[in-house]
Amino acid sequence: MENAFNISKNLVLLGLLEMEGLKYLYGFLSIVLYTFIVLLSIIIVFVVCKNPTLHEPMYILISNLVLNGIFGSSSLFPKLIVDLITSSTTITHSNCVAQALCVTLFAIYEMSTFTLMAYDRYLAIRHPLHYSMMITNERIIGLIIGSFLVAFILVLIAVLLTWKLPLCGNRINNIFCDNMSMVILSCVDSSISQLFSAFVVILYLCVTIFVIVFSYLQIFLVCLKISGESRQKAIHTLVTHLLNFSIFLLGFLFIFIRYRLGSIKLPVVIHVLLSVTTLIVPPLFNPLIYGVRTHALEVRVMHYLQTMQAWPMWTKICQHSAPISIISDIH
Repeated sequence: MENAFNISKNLVLLGLLEMEGLKYLYGFLSIVLYTFIVLLSIIIVFVVCKNPTLHEPMYILISNLVLNGIFGSSSLFPKLIVDLITSSTTITHSNCVAQALCVTLFAIYEMSTFTLMAYDRYLAIRHPLHYSMMITNERIIGLIIGSFLVAFILVLIAVLLTWKLPLCGNRINNIFCDNMSMVILSCVDSSISQLFSAFVVILYLCVTIFVIVFSYLQIFLVCLKISGESRQKAIHTLVTHLLNFSIFLLGFLFIFIRYRLGSIKLPVVIHVLLSVTTLIVPPLFNPLIYGVRTHALEVRVMHYLQTMQAWPMWTKICQHSAPISIISDIH
């Protein structure tokens, strides 16, 4: 590490240097992935908005989840595509901070959304007769806005604490900026920034995992008591939600592994793969899984796609998938 503070306003993204040899291939793949994420997510949101029968808390939460996926992927792909086309391998310090803010906010807010979805399904199954009074559309929108504001404030504080740190280096082992990458470059005591960031992540993980485990454990207990058909629908709903949350946690685990192995000289490509999983896999699979495995949503998605005479591949996937109803269908 250099002895003097970094005098350059630009940071070097080593991951982009690694991709230079096949930059057009990576650029094409990035465009395809980003296009799929945006289109699939917009289809889900459009179908929910156009159908009054889907104006329910669960579908509002699904729309919120896929919109957050667009936000997360947009914090990575547009700049990555431009960098690959122009052979740029640097990012300014201020833009690095802004990207770190967006990436971290996406991850924290994703956990908040999964928590709200778990709580919603818990109320729907444990208190079916009072569900419509306990969770209204207005109340769920209020919870969404509130959870976003809390996540934004906490992430903003964490990133601002990092922004104040002087840097002794300018090389980041990634293709994008995140908060910890800048903390690692700091050559002064960064314990306050690290402790606050750790507090935010641990707090959100603990709350998320507790609420989800509690909610779905209660759902599982109800499944043991209800009739066969209703039990199957409830279990299918449970599996759908847990599948999406597990995919997101897997990406979070990769990030944790990356920083735990910080003292080991891993190839840059390993750093990149461990980092981008969270920004690519959940935004891509969330609309696919909910669009195909949620029966009420699947039917309407198929209807609009057939009306538009587009996306025959999606239609084939839907026709061969086992229909799985949202739990509200059993009320």
